[in-house]
Amino acid sequence: MAGADKVLSQFTQTIKEEKKTTGKRLKVGIIGTGWIAEAHIKSYKNMPDVDVVAAADLIPGKAEAFMEEYGVQGVRFYPSHKEMLDNEQLDAVSVCTYNTTHAECTIYALEKGVHVLLEKPMTVTLEEAVAIMKAEKKSGKVLSIGFQPRGDANMQYIKHIVESGELGKIYYIQTGGGRRRGIPNSTFIEKKTAGVGALGDIGCYSLDMVLNAIGYPKPLTVSGYISNFFGTNPMYQRPDRFHTAEENAKRFDVDDFAAAFIRLEGDIILDFRISWAMHLDTPGDTVILGTKGALRIPSTECWNGTIGGPMTLYRDVAGQQTEQVLPIIKDNGPDLFDRKIRSFLDAILDGTPAPVPSSQILYNQAIIDGIGKSAELGREIEIEIPEI
Repeated sequence: MAGADKVLSQFTQTIKEEKKTTGKRLKVGIIGTGWIAEAHIKSYKNMPDVDVVAAADLIPGKAEAFMEEYGVQGVRFYPSHKEMLDNEQLDAVSVCTYNTTHAECTIYALEKGVHVLLEKPMTVTLEEAVAIMKAEKKSGKVLSIGFQPRGDANMQYIKHIVESGELGKIYYIQTGGGRRRGIPNSTFIEKKTAGVGALGDIGCYSLDMVLNAIGYPKPLTVSGYISNFFGTNPMYQRPDRFHTAEENAKRFDVDDFAAAFIRLEGDIILDFRISWAMHLDTPGDTVILGTKGALRIPSTECWNGTIGGPMTLYRDVAGQQTEQVLPIIKDNGPDLFDRKIRSFLDAILDGTPAPVPSSQILYNQAIIDGIGKSAELGREIEIEIPEI
């Protein structure tokens, strides 16, 4: 049996079977009722042991209209996360606000003794991520970060291949992704709400795909570059309900492209690039190089939980250079968001660790934060992560 065939035959996708309910029902609140909250409410409605009882949004009437659209009744509404958490006895919340408010909403919920499912990116800065983790540690509650692609069979297979030893010692990784044209609008394009652009929106997914596969080694140094040539040009912008293309170009003050060279513990190099817009269809495939073999993952929109096509495993066999195509695994399991929500709820009910722990995503955030700081300084910097 060929090496990859043997590895594939030994691979078992991690999908928790739908468990019988214990009789305990969890009271859940949603903070922020924008676009990403739509996926959360759809999944919560599929959970037999959840009651969504409260929602908070800064915009008057928005949360009410949101719950009416999705047919959720008996919900109490609040103009802020603090008022909701002060007046409700909740088991858990989903934090679905814009990036710059992730930290304050999450910390307040943890201090109130509430479990938190926090949408990505974890925060805008490393300092905010550290503050969240300190609150998590003090509270003893479950804090899971929203990286649903981890539930995909092909993403799990990448990790399985690395852990099997088929590639040997990993020493170099190239990863990233991007769009030829794909600049969002709304709160995504201003620092006051988003904090970061493509880096935090889709770059965090590309980083998680490879860092999770290799065991999330600590980042040591980073040399980063960011630009926004496309976002600030009306030619590449588009109007929305509230702004013209010209107005969106003027509002745009985050990154639409980023690249970095990152040194990781274990003598591993990470070559990373991400883009919302460029004159190219992709910045390249993901490549994981090891001393015994290499894995090529076709350019992927991994933020959607997919890979771009069949992967290729490169190895020497009996002195011959070989290439073996690994077919895409058909994943007929539950929706990825349903898996994300279910694993979070099960961690609460079973008293088990968070499915996507903050201790891992802290390193993801440290890299994103470091890229911005390095780009501003125009040189390589050390990544300093304080003890928590």
